[in-house]
Amino acid sequence: MTITKLPVIDLELALSDDAPADLLDAARAAAEQVGIIQVVNHGVPAELIDEFHERVGRILDLPREDKKALASPTGHPYRGWRQWPDDFGRLELERFSIGQFATPDEAVAAGLPEEYAKLYEHANVWPEDDPSLADVARRYHDASVGVAEKVLALYARVLDVPVSAFPTAGRPYYTSFVVNNYPTWTYTDNGSTADEDKLLLLEHADGSALTVLHQRGDYEGLQGQAPDGSWIPVPIVPGALQVFSGTLLTKWTNGLLRPGRHRVVAGGTVTRRSTAVFWHPSLDTVIEPLAPFVRSEGTDFEPTLLWDDVKDNVEDYLQVFGRPEQVAAWREGRPYVAELAEAEA
Repeated sequence: MTITKLPVIDLELALSDDAPADLLDAARAAAEQVGIIQVVNHGVPAELIDEFHERVGRILDLPREDKKALASPTGHPYRGWRQWPDDFGRLELERFSIGQFATPDEAVAAGLPEEYAKLYEHANVWPEDDPSLADVARRYHDASVGVAEKVLALYARVLDVPVSAFPTAGRPYYTSFVVNNYPTWTYTDNGSTADEDKLLLLEHADGSALTVLHQRGDYEGLQGQAPDGSWIPVPIVPGALQVFSGTLLTKWTNGLLRPGRHRVVAGGTVTRRSTAVFWHPSLDTVIEPLAPFVRSEGTDFEPTLLWDDVKDNVEDYLQVFGRPEQVAAWREGRPYVAELAEAEA
């Protein structure tokens, strides 16, 4: 089966005793060839999805001057509100990021060793006029983690391995959580306004095991890469969640399941919004090809401790992508808000 469009998988049916063979075949083909599926009947209440997005959307719809107060007070790139301009100062993306735990003490209480809990020394940022948003975000996060667990069980099923083959018994899992706002794009480049002429998010694969994403907008801005290098639109299906395989899952399966390379192109008449929960196993997990997937020829993947991969993620990010003024703000422990061109500010 060659994938030309992404399947919509009824997750409850696919995990049942009555799952149709063609449904399971479609899930496996998409996981092996593209690394992205769309799921419905996933168990996350529509009311929870709507409530979270409406409340966090109110933040992202605030005037820019008001949003600046929601930037991380210490310049942490994965906490609070941020904006990304391109090289010409034109806004490409806004992001609101939420840490898994509010404080190191909360992380320790959840079961993290103190060394790992240091990841949460920088506080989340919440609007003062919506004190219950943090609880709604937590419920949405936890429900998304539940979807990731179900999809991993589905992949175990289609690969004919026990779900226990995947090392996910330790708790808590390690996650990150972001909301993305992609603006409408009204500029012209080289005399053209074609969607593919402007990428609002460059092509990449996530480093997670699985990423659970909800998207809203009026155009197919999200695209996944097919094996031949072409791009497959990820349509906005009412009620569906998108699940991306990350490079960690590829490593677990010794390359059998493809990481979901994706990008976001400009277009549409309203702001495009998406929410992503990046799901990993616990931080003390050694990430390596799992026994059911290693054949006699062995593997080219080296084992790594997940903690070693993520403990310096802020420094690693800033070294590659940080602008000088952003790095300076982080070093000095103060807020950073990227400057936009005068017409955008």
